[in-house]
Amino acid sequence: MSTNSDPIARVSVLSTGSVAIRPEHVGPTKLNTYVWLATSRRWTAPRPINVYVVEHRDGLVLFDTGQDRASVTDPDYFPTGPTGLVYSHLARFAVPQDQTLTAGLARLDHDVADVDVAVISHLHQEDHIGGLAEVGHAELLVSRAEWQSLSTPFAAARGLMRNHIDLPGLRWRHPDIEPLADPMITPFTHGHDLFGDGSLVLLPTPGHTPGSLSMLVRRPGQTPLLMVGDLTYDDQLLAAGQLPGVGHKHQMRRATALVNQLRSTLPGLVVLPAHDPTAAQRLRDAQEHQPCSCATS
Repeated sequence: MSTNSDPIARVSVLSTGSVAIRPEHVGPTKLNTYVWLATSRRWTAPRPINVYVVEHRDGLVLFDTGQDRASVTDPDYFPTGPTGLVYSHLARFAVPQDQTLTAGLARLDHDVADVDVAVISHLHQEDHIGGLAEVGHAELLVSRAEWQSLSTPFAAARGLMRNHIDLPGLRWRHPDIEPLADPMITPFTHGHDLFGDGSLVLLPTPGHTPGSLSMLVRRPGQTPLLMVGDLTYDDQLLAAGQLPGVGHKHQMRRATALVNQLRSTLPGLVVLPAHDPTAAQRLRDAQEHQPCSCATS
């Protein structure tokens, strides 16, 4: 990554409403997902549904697209029957009218039409793909493995609602995850350099879903950031190696270990999950303090 100039003007976060989930969902738990889903009677306090916004000189980039307000206004939004019952037990959403993706971008002085690229961490439900229709003009990036999971049996029961994802006219692209000769992403060896300047690198972190992606943000002289989707719901739990209650345990454990090793490569790395209540403040603190030059190579 070049140290000559900063290709990024600003990194921001907006929240498209909130979600309450089960404590076992956050983890850690020894229970099988379907056991705790059937037996849990408690909900967490509302947690944010974060969308990260990167103002890069080559385009405005989103990491995830947030929640669809229709999910709380349209009674036919979710599947019916047993699958719909699973959805109702999994999460409770609130999306005020002024917290849509379009409204959030406006508060950051952007028109939704300004979005050039949206990186989708994974295709679950509506809290990561909810704004797809709003950014239908943009290039949409999702891993090939994640896209292929749409065609597997019982996809809807696993949180993949194709009717809200595979919309007419959307420009989907599956970035190549290839070897990267970049010692500053060790222990990761493969990824996708979004603009070819090392500032935004997509890293494979499967486990929550087969094709989950994270995005590393590096700026000269500033604290590096890692947006991780739902690899964790709490950065402190991730740092302790503790896993959430949803996903492939072996893959999540490996991805968690890789992220924690990356903290050693990039001291001060700030990990930003989609639903961590502390993420927005930690992002602000990181950009205000700007303590290191470790994000460059």
